[in-house]
Amino acid sequence: MPAEKEKRIGVFICHCGKNIAGGLNIRDLVESSKQVKGVSFVAENKFSCSEDGQQDIQKAIHEQKLDRVVVAACSPSLHLMTFQRCGEKAGIEPQFVDLVDIRKWTMHGSPQKTNPEEAFEQSKSLIELAVKRMRLKRLIPMAEIKAEHSILVIGGGVAGLEAGLDLADKGYNVYIVERLPTIGGKMALLYKVFPTNDCAPCILAPKTAYANIHPHITLLTNSEVKSVSGHVGNFNVNILQNPRYVDLDKCTGCGECVEKCPIKVKDEVFSAGLGERKAIYIPYDQSIPKKAVIDAENCLYFQKGVCRLCEKQCPTDAINFDQKANSVEIKVGAIIAATGFDEYDPSPKSEYGYGRYSNVITQFQLARLLDIDGPTNGQLLRPSDGKEPKRIVMIQCVGSRDEKANPYCSNICCMYALKHAQIIKEMVLPKAEIFICFIDMRTVGKGFEEYYRRTRELGVLFIRARPSEIVQNTETKNLSMKVDDPEIGRLLKLDADLVVLSCATVPSSGTQELSQILGVKLDGYGFFKEMHPKLRPVETNVRGIYICGSAQGPKDIPDSIVQAKAAASCADSELRKSKIKIPQSLVRTSQLKKGDK
Repeated sequence: MPAEKEKRIGVFICHCGKNIAGGLNIRDLVESSKQVKGVSFVAENKFSCSEDGQQDIQKAIHEQKLDRVVVAACSPSLHLMTFQRCGEKAGIEPQFVDLVDIRKWTMHGSPQKTNPEEAFEQSKSLIELAVKRMRLKRLIPMAEIKAEHSILVIGGGVAGLEAGLDLADKGYNVYIVERLPTIGGKMALLYKVFPTNDCAPCILAPKTAYANIHPHITLLTNSEVKSVSGHVGNFNVNILQNPRYVDLDKCTGCGECVEKCPIKVKDEVFSAGLGERKAIYIPYDQSIPKKAVIDAENCLYFQKGVCRLCEKQCPTDAINFDQKANSVEIKVGAIIAATGFDEYDPSPKSEYGYGRYSNVITQFQLARLLDIDGPTNGQLLRPSDGKEPKRIVMIQCVGSRDEKANPYCSNICCMYALKHAQIIKEMVLPKAEIFICFIDMRTVGKGFEEYYRRTRELGVLFIRARPSEIVQNTETKNLSMKVDDPEIGRLLKLDADLVVLSCATVPSSGTQELSQILGVKLDGYGFFKEMHPKLRPVETNVRGIYICGSAQGPKDIPDSIVQAKAAASCADSELRKSKIKIPQSLVRTSQLKKGDK
């Protein structure tokens, strides 16, 4: 048997300007790399990723007859593909080009930055390990597979709908899975949107209506993803459709069943806990699909075996108490997670009395009160006695920028406080006094600073301070707090009829479970983690699975739509080639799992 040809490995060490060269001795690293077993050539570049840097690498590959390359520079998530393409142009298989991150030890601002001696030793070790991998690495056989011309979108909010509609218009078959009985997400429950104060349903309704009738879109509401297997181009997905106990094909959304239902329960979702709904209900007037759904946990028939008034009242015989959960199996070429966010529960911030004092509410609850389709039909009435509040205090950053809760800024809180203050002053209670207690007003989007100034012009008062503990008068249910106002240099006592907490946006419930199902990593705060925050913000560690909107982190509606379009574009770029190259082992593993079933 002939001896295996010795591998010729080239090592290229990048200065990255001063990001690396300023933190360790490049010359010593070059000399130490020359001594590593298997290394045939070592060179340094000022900027390896630049056009000149890549040309130098390609020239060295030809002149030194290299067949494997290790680049010591920055993170693989940033430039591994750059150098793999560079090597491929010079005739090297992409699998035989590696990138190791030595910049993390030297760059200012990196949490792993260390002293030059330690950085040198760490970098030397990384290069040695990478070279050893290259010496032992064998070519992985690749297979060409036919990609499914269909895509799964998880989440029916504005980001999920935008991504789904973009792809459906390109001819893909799109499945939109939504765990609630209706699509639209959080935006469907808003009255206005900043910075234009346009009607939120007017913007969203055309998208929900189009998604409902689009020939290439299948809506799976009241549903959740239970398992995912396979690989890019050919994912096998199991979806559980929970029973509505209402036949969607027969239900006309007339609402007669709702009127006759004798059971009322607190509506935690569509009225944010401030209103009631029936045990059988249509979520709201513009629901898509506008069909009834039965809440089995509160239905008299399911709990006590009596009633069935809705069944008797229904003119189309749509009620079906025997309906069971249905398992749906689909094949898709790509997956987009657009699972949105939840509002932080401020109960742990006991100083504010949320959950103890009925007149302490959140901004999302305020949004429902201001909505003409909300629990009070757009009248701002405080929960304790149904009276109009004369003085309102809003408290910013509740659960945000807080090391004991969520250290990050939630991005949208300042703006939705300004929005609600404007709505109250201009449309609901012009004479009401409104105070906004804040740390910093972060109004960084297009037209946002002007929006902030407009709010001030309306007479809303801003106090740069956090209030102390809120105290309630047990008789009047009025609230009071002390605020140390640095502008005037003294302690203020603020009395309020209503306190509104601007709470953090946090990952939606079920994100942790879904990340395990998809195999997608989460960041330190529990949001889905992108491959690279600058260059690959909608790609994940799993090829063919993308993220967008608030599933990736807090953001407003325009940014969510931009990301949705980016995710749709990435999925389209991957699948439009019709055939995809993947490691042959993935195909075999997928076939074995299919056979096991």
